[in-house]
Amino acid sequence: MSNSTPMEAKSLRQKLALRGIDGVTLLVLPSVIFVLAIFIYPFFYGLMLSFSPMREGGMFANYAAFFSDPYLYNTIGATLRLAIPVTILSVAFAVPVAMRVRLMKRQRLLTTILVLPITLGTVLVAQGMLNYLGPQGWFSRTLMLIGLVDSPVKLTNNYWGVFLSLVVTVFPFTFLLTLSYVTGIDPALEKAAATHGASSWQRFRHVMLPLLVPGLAIAFCLTFVQAFAVFPSAVLLGAPSGPTRVISIAAAQAAFEQYDFTMASAIAMIMGVVQLCIVLIVLVVRNLFYRGATSGGKG
Repeated sequence: MSNSTPMEAKSLRQKLALRGIDGVTLLVLPSVIFVLAIFIYPFFYGLMLSFSPMREGGMFANYAAFFSDPYLYNTIGATLRLAIPVTILSVAFAVPVAMRVRLMKRQRLLTTILVLPITLGTVLVAQGMLNYLGPQGWFSRTLMLIGLVDSPVKLTNNYWGVFLSLVVTVFPFTFLLTLSYVTGIDPALEKAAATHGASSWQRFRHVMLPLLVPGLAIAFCLTFVQAFAVFPSAVLLGAPSGPTRVISIAAAQAAFEQYDFTMASAIAMIMGVVQLCIVLIVLVVRNLFYRGATSGGKG
């Protein structure tokens, strides 16, 4: 009897190993539990909460109220008008900067300088831009001192203040993603094209860009999601009740001013759906231009 137990235990371990379950696999359990507790459960809780409105009208009352009120549903357009241009500009600037940085000897130093805004935080960046870009800030005073303008330039408490703040805060993130994709491309491919007489633009257009398309699509999606969730910049540098009343502000007002957490949950779900739609569109467009491996050619 004592001899059969170890054999049965060993057999069980072998069966589990064949199914991909072993000691190493069990190390993933803490991460799975963390994801379930921090992300999955709150999502489904918020989803169910959005279908339990405090107002009359059934389970879809919150969604009906949102899309029947222009003051609420216009926040989607206001957020997209900020997030999409910021994302396009960040990706467009990140590509040439990353292409240049990968050839530099002091790559780590320059990368550290470029990603510094991430360490400062959105609120601190917004506060600094208020002092710099405000009507009495250094920027306006400098322009007036050299005679380029006669009156202070208003770049805060409007669309452009939020736009510039978003570019400053999301560009380092986009740059790091793009740099990882650019450095993953084998330099021998570009050298081979140069050997055959291809110009710098032709090398980029026909060699680098096709290999970068999958990575740039992912960078675009992640940057867009980050920009779409704008909140501190829209409050501190924008007009929260005007053109920069983004959807996150509507959710915050529903939760903490009206104390209607079911409506806030519904707005959060709408935010997620809009982001998901844009991400799916980008991925579909990527597949139209490029099909193949996502590797950059190294290895």
